[in-house]
Amino acid sequence: MAEEILINSTSREVRVALLESGALQEVHIERKEHRGLLGNIYKGKISRLLVGLQAAFVDIGLERGAFLHLHDVRTQKKTDDIRDVLTTGQEILVQVYKNPLGSKGARLTTHFTIPSRYLVFTPDSLQISVSQKINDEKERERLLEMVTVDPRGGYIFRTAATGALKEDIDLDKAFLANVWNDVLERSKAAKVGDVVYEEIPIILRVLRDLVSYSIEKIRVDDAAVARDMQTFAARYLPKLMDRIEFYEDARPIFDIYSVEDEIQKALQRKVYLKSGGYLIFDQTEAMTTIDVNTGSYLGHGIIEETIFKTNLEALEVIARQVRLRNLGGIIIIDFIDMSDLAHKTHLLQLLNKALAKDNARIEISEISSLGLVQMTRKRTRESLEHILCVTCPLCKKRGSIKSIETVCYEIFREIQRIAENYAWTGFLVLASDLVIESILENEAAMLSELETSLGRPIKLQVENSYMQEHYDILPMSERMGSA
Repeated sequence: MAEEILINSTSREVRVALLESGALQEVHIERKEHRGLLGNIYKGKISRLLVGLQAAFVDIGLERGAFLHLHDVRTQKKTDDIRDVLTTGQEILVQVYKNPLGSKGARLTTHFTIPSRYLVFTPDSLQISVSQKINDEKERERLLEMVTVDPRGGYIFRTAATGALKEDIDLDKAFLANVWNDVLERSKAAKVGDVVYEEIPIILRVLRDLVSYSIEKIRVDDAAVARDMQTFAARYLPKLMDRIEFYEDARPIFDIYSVEDEIQKALQRKVYLKSGGYLIFDQTEAMTTIDVNTGSYLGHGIIEETIFKTNLEALEVIARQVRLRNLGGIIIIDFIDMSDLAHKTHLLQLLNKALAKDNARIEISEISSLGLVQMTRKRTRESLEHILCVTCPLCKKRGSIKSIETVCYEIFREIQRIAENYAWTGFLVLASDLVIESILENEAAMLSELETSLGRPIKLQVENSYMQEHYDILPMSERMGSA
């Protein structure tokens, strides 16, 4: 778990950084216009049956139809034909368990799960189970003794339940019962496309899902958000209240521990190793490949030892980058070929250990004869690159560049950073026409807020020679005086 969490919040975007020993491990980003759907429950309607795939497209009010497979449909009878359980035009209550990714629509299920701090309520199951991440058998037995079978549904003890008291578990049970009753009541009057249950916003999910009691500090650069988190903690996680604090320093919060720089590096294709070697990350819709190279590292002895040391260094960086970039699906790692069987075995053991800190479900194969390791990592949300970048229009979809939205927010943060260090009377932003247009049309309110908070004007100017990612911020008097 993270030892410290930093939260950068604006009216349009919230960014959460999880750090361990001062090193950035995870970044979670939620934008006002692109809030994730994961966990939401909708009243939907079957728009089309796909008999060949044993699935259906479901209208839940989104631009693209959502996908529901027969295996994800709760049914009382066993069947291999989706037509036995669903019909076109049928209204149905569904939950999103995978956000839309790339060209794919959301994935749906009717096996509902409602999470709280310590439990996950499963209304279609009467089983009680414990997270596989809780390995202590005595602790597993202790937890199972706290909950009896409930006719309304079953429960899964989350990893955070380790060490929880019975009164904590009972409070969670009561909370989940109220939530599920609300879902059932709302579903009766809901129309197709209506949300009958919506996941809590990211600032509260941080406390529910990402924080352990070993966390040292949660720093938030927005006073109102800090108060909301403290209110939530007071009700559900009182032990964490005094660890949530409002960050008042002039220095941008993501400049602490160089978080901003680490995010920028995580968007780059090449990652350098301290030894002189490097990694190449190539992310496609189907899979991600990671190539390990010795680069300038030649070692001082036997070539096999040089290769082994480079691979060992690479696996630690890979484990961190996979988590930081939030890479999902199939991942192929091309380690430098090793002939020593003991080295191969040791490498796999250490790779498993390095990835054990990751909360996502991961499966790793053996090293193939070609030196390749295939692994899968459960994909539930967009990768960092997909959130912050768009397909590059100049390279025929073989690469990506930062989206206009991302560039706009970078400009605002850079203005704040400059304002804290220089007594400029105003700011002149030079950027491409698309970026300037987006600021004026979509981010005018945020621009106005920034001008008000700084007490200085911000002027925008199109530079036709600038590409989408390119911008400059100058003192207003400097450029205006030279014009």
